[in-house]
Amino acid sequence: MNFAELNKIAEAMVAPGRGILAADESSGTIKKRFDAIGVESTEDNRRDYREMLFRSSEGMKQISGVILYDETIWQKAKDGTPLVDIIKKAGSIPGIKVDEGTKPLPACPGELITVGLDKLSDRLAKYYEQGARFAKWRGVIDIGAGIPTYTCLRANAHALARYAALCQAANIVPIVEPEVLMDGDHDIDRCVEVSTLMLKLQFEELYFNRVALEGIVLKPNMAVPGKKSSKKASVEEVAEKTVRVLKNCVPGAVPGIAFLSGGQSDEEATAHLDAMNRMGPLPWALTFSYGRALQAAPQKAWSGKSENVAAAQRAFAHRAKMNGLAALGQWKADLEKKAA
Repeated sequence: MNFAELNKIAEAMVAPGRGILAADESSGTIKKRFDAIGVESTEDNRRDYREMLFRSSEGMKQISGVILYDETIWQKAKDGTPLVDIIKKAGSIPGIKVDEGTKPLPACPGELITVGLDKLSDRLAKYYEQGARFAKWRGVIDIGAGIPTYTCLRANAHALARYAALCQAANIVPIVEPEVLMDGDHDIDRCVEVSTLMLKLQFEELYFNRVALEGIVLKPNMAVPGKKSSKKASVEEVAEKTVRVLKNCVPGAVPGIAFLSGGQSDEEATAHLDAMNRMGPLPWALTFSYGRALQAAPQKAWSGKSENVAAAQRAFAHRAKMNGLAALGQWKADLEKKAA
């Protein structure tokens, strides 16, 4: 394990004003996104869409790293250039999603465990050779009647820590993503309670598995009420409660925290990140690792047509710029209106 190199990459992933593009949708997920814009989900269409994002010179200025799906990391652009080389040329770091999805957790109805640890070290060596310098693994925690159980929290925290240790042994920076979902009808305080417990267990497991915190990036959820909750939360409340959770749980040795958007609207995800960065100084960099919140607008603008590439790249560049400003605490809502 090259500790200095891991730390250098982790720091670059959360560099000021830059964040991570999550372009690691599984084949099933991207099919749903393409269905919504009337595009057939073929290998060529998936490649063309992602190539369009990676070749957006303006948009990529704010992108420190790109999380890829297994299919994408091996793909070549239409002109034969490997997609990983296009990402590197744009000044970004290629990364790879390495978990293999979720399975029901035995004896825990309604709860899931992420799988993919078997043979992970072999896969990591191949991904490193292909150019990946960081990886992602997502644990999924649902809030509902009687859940999450301690069993589910502990099992997912342990799997994430084992994955992180294997990544560091392969000189790959692990993104540690324990996601508390926002699908339920719970209020923001229930989210705070579950997120706090999950992060406490997560850092205990990382310690027991001898993971160097200076060589990871944390990808948590924000403290938000469930989508079905009747109690909404202001931007200020989300920011204040999220930062309080992080200060209680995340050691200062962690270089940075790159939030998932988790189903928030584009502007909500940006506004919340901005409000947190205005609360500084903080022990770690706070930035974004967004998928849908960076891609929904360009996907719609593109709609599978080559004549729409320039418009789609403008839409992507706008969302990347807004989030880059939010990562510096310099975003303003009227900047969105100006673009519109």
